[in-house]
Amino acid sequence: MERGTHEAILDSATACFSQYGYKKASVDKIAAGAHVAKGTVYLYCDSKEDLLYQAVHRELREFVSDLSQLIDPRRPADQILVGMATSHLAYLQQRPLARDLLCGILDGQLPDWKPQFRELRNLGVQHVIEVLQLGIRQGVFAADLDVESTARILQEMELSGVLLADRTPLDPDTVRRLRQASLRLVLGGLQARPGPKEVR
Repeated sequence: MERGTHEAILDSATACFSQYGYKKASVDKIAAGAHVAKGTVYLYCDSKEDLLYQAVHRELREFVSDLSQLIDPRRPADQILVGMATSHLAYLQQRPLARDLLCGILDGQLPDWKPQFRELRNLGVQHVIEVLQLGIRQGVFAADLDVESTARILQEMELSGVLLADRTPLDPDTVRRLRQASLRLVLGGLQARPGPKEVR
């Protein structure tokens, strides 16, 4: 099977699912967008659900790859997190399927696929865990930090920022300032604190 055909089908599926939503996107529309016969689509997927999963999986892999490029162990981890937060928001605003996955919307549309979607969300949080671990090694973050829970909280904060931008009448600059303020508050709580001074 040709990779180019598969990519064209995934491109079309991503566009259709993003524009019409899962229920209204049809395999006929996806095939037409990829310039292939409907039967050809089924050579690359088992079902419409599987096609959605493949499209979301591809978007999330690209997202994780982009964020991984920001992880430079020579930079302080808190600065890396700020850069990742900015990229995270921009990416999810442009990628509705990745946003719907991370926000849990796809779970409601395809409840039988919840375990697979959970695995994808776990992939999406691994880069944050890596940066938190780097920050502990650098002495930037507290040594007793619960890395996994903190990574999930940071991810939830970012998703809240995406939803805030989408669902409120606030202008983009106000949303950006609110997100920066919340991130600054959180980063202040993550920082390593000097121990008590010894009395001599």
